[in-house]
Amino acid sequence: MSDYKHIETCIGNYIASHYTRAIEVGIGRNDDAAKIVSNAGALVCCTDVKEIGNSGNLPFFLDDIFSPDNSLYTGAEVIYAIRPGPEMIPPLIELARRINADLIVYHLGFESYEKGGEIIDCGVLLHQYHIRQKPSKRVD
Repeated sequence: MSDYKHIETCIGNYIASHYTRAIEVGIGRNDDAAKIVSNAGALVCCTDVKEIGNSGNLPFFLDDIFSPDNSLYTGAEVIYAIRPGPEMIPPLIELARRINADLIVYHLGFESYEKGGEIIDCGVLLHQYHIRQKPSKRVD
């Protein structure tokens, strides 16, 4: 298995085993992780700023993370991005906060944003920049 497919497999398996409602932002033409998440029944949709052509059976929407359509993301437990440009991280964090979702990013090489968030080692290093707030149980 090449390193490239190993990375996508590790990310897809991690997301699929920890979440039931996931959205991949900036999918581009690399849909390997999304297919794993989708096959597990956890993929809500994928987004990109450009049309990606044939996305197979993956639900896909055009969306710009710098001016996102919040309705696409509402209800997601996690937003994840694989190798996003560093300029995408602040709006991804803001979106995750706004809709109350975890944000997990796989960076190219040793990139990170600010302090890098919480590190998750799932065979590759992921950065968790936002952790969703779980509703507290009301005690009467």
